[in-house]
Amino acid sequence: MTQSLWLATSESVSLPSLTDSTTCDVCIIGGGLTGLYTAYVLAKAGVDVVLLEANTHISHGTTGHSTGKLTAQHGLLYANIMEKLSVEEARLYYQLNQLAVEKTLQLLPKESIQQVDSMLYCQTKEGYKQLLNEWNAYKVLNIKAKITSETELPFAITKALSMSHQAQINPVSVCNFLVKKALSMGARLYANTRVQQLRLAQNDLHTENNMSVQYNKLILGTHYPIEAFKGLQLFKLSNSRSYMVASKISDTFHGQYLSVDFPSRSIRTTTINDEHYILLGGANHTAGQTTNTEPFYDAIQNEMKEHFEQEPLFRWSAQDIETPDMVPYVGNISHSTPNVFIATGYRKWGISNSFVAGDLLSSLITGAKAEDGATALYAPTRTKFGAQFMQMLKVGGFVAKEFVTGYVKHANAPTCTHLGCKTKWNDADETWDCPCHGSRFNVQGEVLEGPAVFPLKLE
Repeated sequence: MTQSLWLATSESVSLPSLTDSTTCDVCIIGGGLTGLYTAYVLAKAGVDVVLLEANTHISHGTTGHSTGKLTAQHGLLYANIMEKLSVEEARLYYQLNQLAVEKTLQLLPKESIQQVDSMLYCQTKEGYKQLLNEWNAYKVLNIKAKITSETELPFAITKALSMSHQAQINPVSVCNFLVKKALSMGARLYANTRVQQLRLAQNDLHTENNMSVQYNKLILGTHYPIEAFKGLQLFKLSNSRSYMVASKISDTFHGQYLSVDFPSRSIRTTTINDEHYILLGGANHTAGQTTNTEPFYDAIQNEMKEHFEQEPLFRWSAQDIETPDMVPYVGNISHSTPNVFIATGYRKWGISNSFVAGDLLSSLITGAKAEDGATALYAPTRTKFGAQFMQMLKVGGFVAKEFVTGYVKHANAPTCTHLGCKTKWNDADETWDCPCHGSRFNVQGEVLEGPAVFPLKLE
């Protein structure tokens, strides 16, 4: 079935919808991991928090479709960050994400989290070269790791780069836990409450049911920020979609794996209700660019049968956003709006970065001390002009091209309610996907993923 393993096997905590207008100190839009953890941390610090989630249940967006890997090993990252930024910033990025892993291992109940080793592996000469380059970066940054030939994978590899003391979670179970923790601290959480208008000058917002929330500070934790124009994040973010399948397996692994070759593959196991499952993912492409997505599912389904001798029981896709320099945007959206914050651009590594974001946003709002350099490293307003300008050309140019060609080639397709691009029908997922900024709509035209907030007009 086309449904996430996590959502199919774990029931999300039920939350009410907002039925009366209200006021608060901090309003958080988005009930995924970032929003829930931030709500918990702020409420624990005594802040009056309201959280609004558009879906009928929390964790049904990006979080519930993730791999659930909680690790500081984010693919071939550190050599790249050292080149794009600096050794000091790469080291800080690792330290913040590793601290998130360690803190979360202490915070979460044992049934929701397991400690594992994370491994990057290769099967080609080019992949081995990249792996050694990343290992050299680890040495410079004093990251504890080792090169090994030993894995639990049922196929031959060249080498693997292993980072110990990492973790993996059941994302829906973790979100349920955070809901209860946040509520116990006094946070007010609402589901099935879609925000359709932000009035930043008035410090208020309006929902599709005509309720209003007056706030002092606003956090946009909506994956693709609906108010991104303020800091031009709209043209500094690129969207990609990847695919995942899950099957039952006889036992779980002690590690979680990611290939560095092309096409990349992600592998992990989990136990849910005493049943063991294996998750295999990969097959990336720019979101909304492809109508026939069935071949992407076919590729990983065939590999599941070939390598693990299992028929996939679940399959789903996920959308991820990347910034020009590979570091997420967390903090003030722009200098002109000091009371509006965003958290986005996790580049498939939103589990650890959600916990980093929650602590960083809390420190910015409450005035508590953040880790030295963290605010500047994650700041949405940081100016790395060269990389951002190239990303703007790449993404902005693609958007402009799609806007024009969409009207020529897909004149009868529904128009995205975000900025008017023509959507494309996704056969495998049965969704209308916008190639411009990644909004997705179901068969009925209802919003599945933003930045769009209004449904499609279907004739």
